[in-house]
Amino acid sequence: MTLEEIHGQQPAPVGHDWMQGAGTALHELLVSAQRRGCLTAGVYESAKLMNVDPDNVAFCVLATDQEDEGDIALQIHFTLIQAFCCENDIDIVRVNDVAKLAAIVGPSEESGEPRDLHCILITNPNEEGWKDPALEKLNFFCEESRNVNDWVPTITLPE
Repeated sequence: MTLEEIHGQQPAPVGHDWMQGAGTALHELLVSAQRRGCLTAGVYESAKLMNVDPDNVAFCVLATDQEDEGDIALQIHFTLIQAFCCENDIDIVRVNDVAKLAAIVGPSEESGEPRDLHCILITNPNEEGWKDPALEKLNFFCEESRNVNDWVPTITLPE
């Protein structure tokens, strides 16, 4: 019995279309989570939330730009966040374009200042859990990526 038979789904598409679908799903998830107040942005804020209530975290996004790749402190934070997410069964992806994330998420609602978007957590808004089709697509994408030993897949956001 294959994974597809267990889940009753078709095999995951391979290539550009599948990656583009994941990028679109991430865009939809970020918009929906922000509208519902289920989005936490910032490395420090995310670490605090994961320490206090890890069971409430549904998804994690780590984002860098090319100039961030040399930031050793940020890479250490990412390593720790990735380890925590893996230990707590939280799906995690990387995005290589902070500017696109900023265009989707926008500035902080309280101060209007730009936010630290290097880490974004999507949380469950209530005890019952959150059934968002985009979140389900991304969970499936992460599961398929793990099947090919890509534990933190990189997603490209749509233009």
